[in-house]
Amino acid sequence: MRKNSIAVLVAVVFALSCKEEKKPGGMAGGPSNTGPLPVEARLIRTSTISETVEVTGTIQPFESTEIRPEISGRLVTLNIQEGATVGKGQLLAKIFDGDLQAQLKKLQVQLAIAVKTEERQRELVKIGGISQQDYDLSVLSVNNLNADIELTRVNIGKTEIRAPYAGKLGLKNVSPGAFVTPTNILTTISQVGQLKIDFSIPEKYSAQIRKGMDVDFQLEGSPNTYRAAISATESSVEENTRNLRIRAIIKNPDAYLTPGNFAKVSIIMGRNENAIMIPSMSVIPVARGKQVVVLKDGKPLFTNITTGLRDSTMVQVTEGLKSGDTLITTGLLFIRPDSKLKVTTVQ
Repeated sequence: MRKNSIAVLVAVVFALSCKEEKKPGGMAGGPSNTGPLPVEARLIRTSTISETVEVTGTIQPFESTEIRPEISGRLVTLNIQEGATVGKGQLLAKIFDGDLQAQLKKLQVQLAIAVKTEERQRELVKIGGISQQDYDLSVLSVNNLNADIELTRVNIGKTEIRAPYAGKLGLKNVSPGAFVTPTNILTTISQVGQLKIDFSIPEKYSAQIRKGMDVDFQLEGSPNTYRAAISATESSVEENTRNLRIRAIIKNPDAYLTPGNFAKVSIIMGRNENAIMIPSMSVIPVARGKQVVVLKDGKPLFTNITTGLRDSTMVQVTEGLKSGDTLITTGLLFIRPDSKLKVTTVQ
C-alpha cells in the first residue's frame, strides 16, 4: 500500500515539472518572445517655434533734465509750478540782472560816441587830415564796443532760465529770493509724452539683437500688454553682470506708464518655421549623448540625435531626425535592435 502511494506522488511531481517546461519564455510568468511588441509611434512633422527671453526693465522718460542756472545771482522771479506741463522756451526763473542792464546802457552810449568819431575821421582821412592809422584805431574801438555789448547781452540771457523742451516739471528745490549758483538744481523737467524702457539681456543673446526689433512688456497692476521698438544698445557688455544693456522706445504709452515703473519684458529671440519637436519621454539617454528609436522598414533603428530648445513636454531635435520619419514613443525599455514591432497607434 505504501509503495503504491509513493509511486503516485512521483508521477504527479513529474507531470507538474513537464508542464512548467512547456511554458513560453523558458520561465514561469516571463514575457513572451514569440509575438511582435506592440508600440505607439509618431510621424515626424515640422512646426514653428520661437525662443522667448524674459527679463526685467525700467520705464524712463524720453528726456529728463536737471534745471540749473548758468550764473550765480539772486532769484527775482520763480515760475515753477510743481507737476505742471510747460512748453519749450517757457520762462521758469529769472536772476537779478540790474548790474548787467546798467553795463549794457553804458556800452551803448560809448558805442554811439565811437560811431560818430569814426564817421568824422573817415571824412578827414579822405582829405589827408589824419593818418590811416588813426582812422583804423577808431574803427577798432567801434568793433570792440559791439563785441562787449554782445557779450553783455549773452550774460543777460543767462539770467533767464527757460524750459529746454516741452515737458513735465518735477518738484521745486528753491524759493523766490534765494541766491543760487550753477551747483543748485532748481527743478527737473521730463518729456513724458513719449517714453522709453531700459533693460539688460545675457550676453549670449547679444548677437541676435538688432535695431527696430519689437519687444513686449507688462506692468504690475496694468491689464495691458505694451510694445516697444529697440532703438539702441550699449557699446559693450557689462563686465560684472555679463549683460548687454538695451533701450527701446515705447509705441503705445498710456496713463498706467510712469517713469520709474518696473516692467516684465519678453523678447522673441528667434523663429524657426521648420523645427522638429518630439516628446521628451521618447528620448533615451546614453553614455555619449541621446538616442531615439525610429521605425525603418518595419525594424527599430536606434538613432543618435542632438537636441535644442525644450519645454515641459517637448524637445527640439536639431540633428538626427527629418520630416517623414516614424518615431517610436512607447515600449522603449523592451525594444532591442532585433525586436519585432507592431505599431498600434500613429500620431
